[in-house]
Amino acid sequence: MNQSVEPSVWIETVIKDFIDHSRENTLKNKDNERAFETPLIGFSRGDDPLFEAYKDHVGPFYLTPWEIFTITFRDFNVNPEELTVISWIPPQTKQTKADNRKESFYPSERWARARIFGEEVNEKLRKHVLAALEEKGYQAVAPVLTPQFSLRISPKYGLASTWSERHAAYASGLGTFGLCDGLITPLGKAMRTASVVARIQVPHTPRPYSDHNEYCLFFTKGTCKKCIPRCPVGAITEAGKDKSKCFKHLFPVTKDYVTSNFGFDGYGCGLCQTGIPCESKIPKNKDVETDTVDKPA
Repeated sequence: MNQSVEPSVWIETVIKDFIDHSRENTLKNKDNERAFETPLIGFSRGDDPLFEAYKDHVGPFYLTPWEIFTITFRDFNVNPEELTVISWIPPQTKQTKADNRKESFYPSERWARARIFGEEVNEKLRKHVLAALEEKGYQAVAPVLTPQFSLRISPKYGLASTWSERHAAYASGLGTFGLCDGLITPLGKAMRTASVVARIQVPHTPRPYSDHNEYCLFFTKGTCKKCIPRCPVGAITEAGKDKSKCFKHLFPVTKDYVTSNFGFDGYGCGLCQTGIPCESKIPKNKDVETDTVDKPA
């Protein structure tokens, strides 16, 4: 690394260059369209109290950055403050969002491709970031690519996992949660997310919010609720999201549909991420009043 380049700038360049220029960023459709647009990137401290709070809330199975790092490298002398969580948000393309906005029960083909082949892009990007860090001498691990990553049942929240990319993004200043549990970011809720834990010192990204629901108009203003009718199976209400109903719609309903109609093994939905004011930005009250979508702030 050029010693004059800040580690944060270098890492951001590695991530953005992959999405903006790599041929790997593809939906694998006939026209080989891009899966994602230029991502947002944020950083959080390995000793951020939020990660311990997640463990308290979700369950003892939830891994902190220090735990996943020390388990991976078998080095228990590492201090949590030596670690940085690198998080990124690759937003869906305008065409993918426009296609899915028109749907009312099943996902559009582009959306289903973004769910399957787009996540393949995200996985390749995780590995690309790991390789770039390791080449410079930094130990790093992508939590969701480890054997320790698995689905579990949280006593409080039901279906959960040992690491949450969305919660890593929240800790890294990239967004807050909406009524449907999706993360509302400055580029909206129609996106994917990923993270890497590295033994590198990078200034954390300030969190411009003080509450985990701050960007959702339902929680802050009592308005919007546009994601409720977007759910084809009634999994979203003012009480929140019923994960079981959502999961049953994905499997086998959308899985069978995608396989039969689009010719690849996949699934998806994303209707609550599109056709709503927070699709592509942090919404304002005027967006609800004018029913505005897909106009970045």
